[in-house]
Amino acid sequence: MFSSFVVQSRALKEFLREECRLKSDDLTRSRTFVILLFFFRKNQRTTQTQVGGSPTYIVERKLGKGGFGQVYVGRRATTSTAKGANDHIGPGANEIALKFEHRSSKGCNYGPPYEWSVYNSLGGILGVPKVHFKGRQGEWYVMVMDLLGPSLWDKWNTCGQSMSQEMVSCIAVEALAILENFHSKGFVHGDIKPENFLLGPSGTPTEKKLYLVDLGLATRWRDPVCAAHVDYDQRPDVFRGTVRYASVHAHLGRTASRRDDLESLAYTLLFLLKGRLPWQGYQGDNKGFLVCKKKMATCAESLCRYSPPAYRQFMEAVINLKFDEEPKYAAMSALFEPLCGPSARRPISTDGAKKVGMKRKATDMGNLEEDDKGAAKKKVRIGIPAQQWITIYNAHRPMKQRYHYNVANSRVEQHIKKGNDDGLFVSSVSCAQELWALIMDAGTGYSAQMWNLSTQFLPKEWILEQWDEGYYITSLAGSTTGSALVIMSKGTPYTQQSYKVSDSFPFKWINKKWKEGFYVTSMATCGTRWAICMSRNAGLVDQCAELDYMYPSEGIHRRWDCGFRITCCAATPDQAAFVLSIPRRRPGDETQETLRTSAFPRTHVKEKWAKNLYISAVAFGRTVS
Repeated sequence: MFSSFVVQSRALKEFLREECRLKSDDLTRSRTFVILLFFFRKNQRTTQTQVGGSPTYIVERKLGKGGFGQVYVGRRATTSTAKGANDHIGPGANEIALKFEHRSSKGCNYGPPYEWSVYNSLGGILGVPKVHFKGRQGEWYVMVMDLLGPSLWDKWNTCGQSMSQEMVSCIAVEALAILENFHSKGFVHGDIKPENFLLGPSGTPTEKKLYLVDLGLATRWRDPVCAAHVDYDQRPDVFRGTVRYASVHAHLGRTASRRDDLESLAYTLLFLLKGRLPWQGYQGDNKGFLVCKKKMATCAESLCRYSPPAYRQFMEAVINLKFDEEPKYAAMSALFEPLCGPSARRPISTDGAKKVGMKRKATDMGNLEEDDKGAAKKKVRIGIPAQQWITIYNAHRPMKQRYHYNVANSRVEQHIKKGNDDGLFVSSVSCAQELWALIMDAGTGYSAQMWNLSTQFLPKEWILEQWDEGYYITSLAGSTTGSALVIMSKGTPYTQQSYKVSDSFPFKWINKKWKEGFYVTSMATCGTRWAICMSRNAGLVDQCAELDYMYPSEGIHRRWDCGFRITCCAATPDQAAFVLSIPRRRPGDETQETLRTSAFPRTHVKEKWAKNLYISAVAFGRTVS
């Protein structure tokens, strides 16, 4: 029967090519039949739908497709003549929007879509389209909601890929009102972009009204039971959102909070106003890394050049927000209000902003530039990247410690041998500008030590030989030219080790090893490459990582508050990484301090020693953006 079958569906051809990744002539007839059957079962949709007590709707043209579902126009099978039935708003409208999600999609996981629970919690707030009916029909979950008009992306294209300052400012005022209401319900949207802001249907009373749609990535920033802010965390292997508009914190895998929606809104406004963002055009597997790097390197002043001051002030305000800080929506909105023009002639309605009671008076900018205690906020992302020495100091009973810096290759052996003769072992190493830094002390507990200065990052054969002799990696460092200094010691509690060299920070591998009982015990960089060594029986009970394009001060302080202490650090010219751990046996004094200096901190070390604070880790790399 297959000899006469002709594949005419373009979508089917794409499905066969992309999903199966096989040439048609390589498919057996039986396999082709199974694939075709699956395709039609998954994509065939009845021409009529009726769910949850709704009227019967005829499924018409497709409106769009998102990450979790597809949206179609639905027309009542029996036309209503009631007042307002042709306005596309309300459960009695003749035309509505139908959102279909297959039960096996990411948003459903063989149960009702997660988005449904978000809509239920929001309860029809300002700027979010109302859901009138929902239910399951066959393999599909169907949501019946208000039919809206074009998105801001569509509007931007029809306006010649440029929007007026007045229109974008009106969008800013109304979007801030919508987000304030959205956040007041305990959620962050997670995917703010022009495609997710829609206007009302053309030719209706709501055609200038702004709506926020696609809640599939919304997450809670506030616990629904105790009303406390969710805990901070970072998972560098997790990204949610759209690369072009996502916040830097989203790129780095940090727990979403209100600041992320506002940073994405700032990028959205600038895109609509200027027509392009500096990080557009990147391609390839590391696109996310390159975009995030560019965002970090672009200061607000540069990004908002040739734009009204309000945009720069708004950008600076949102990128300086702390994880759990409450945004000052009214003050932010007041920046744009003078740019919106007369109320009667505004291209986008700002009535929603008035309903939430925002102040329309000129607001002193000091309250956006100050924290809750009235102190001036320290600005980040100033567009001046810098590399510094990072030294970590731990409290320890008095002991002998020695440091060497600016050590050439030819002098490494001399310093290590002299230290060993004095009863000292290497506890930490680093490299800057092809010169090594060595930290040696008497508190390591090691009984013997071997080292290797290699042109290979890392010297695999030598490491395997030392493992056979009972030595384990205790310190690592790499230079920008590809050489590595590896320290291996006896007398450690380790029973097994594994290491990985990667072109990017290998958090997925680290997370996998954590589940196997390994913990990060040393790491290093070589140019932009990373080397991570993990050990079993490391004397730790928990561990986490902080990765950033600058020194992650907020993240480290939050980890400290939870009992973590820095046990490893390393940095490339682009990023800095800190591994923080909780030891099985806590020391009596858990004091830990960090110091960042442009030169090796020789003038500070003796001051720290006087306080019984000793260097536990040292690195050189990116700390300022």
